[in-house]
Amino acid sequence: MAGEPQADCLFCKIVAGDVPATVVRESQRIIAFRDINPQAPTHVLVIPKAHYADAASLAAAEPQLAAEVLAEAGAVAEDENIVPSETGPGSGYRIVFNTGAGAGQTVFHAHAHVLGGRGLNWPPG
Repeated sequence: MAGEPQADCLFCKIVAGDVPATVVRESQRIIAFRDINPQAPTHVLVIPKAHYADAASLAAAEPQLAAEVLAEAGAVAEDENIVPSETGPGSGYRIVFNTGAGAGQTVFHAHAHVLGGRGLNWPPG
């Protein structure tokens, strides 16, 4: 059932504390942790604690929670000093939601990738 923990979901196991992760931020409904296979100097995953298979499912069921994921992603970028600034060290960042195996989603629990700390070319991939 959407929103409920799934026994076979890696991210649900991280939320439950059954699988270790390097947590960088946590709130009542969101947890953010470092990716174990980083693609940039900063690569943090921001997830809702409630289980939804992908970003579209999350947004349809709980738009306020989807907004919280995005807000938390911005807070991660600030904490990591990658927010673009004329006077600060940040050069910018990217927030990515992969949806479906063909788009590179490997864990089917909605999550945002916060990437930064190096130049990010366009188009990606």
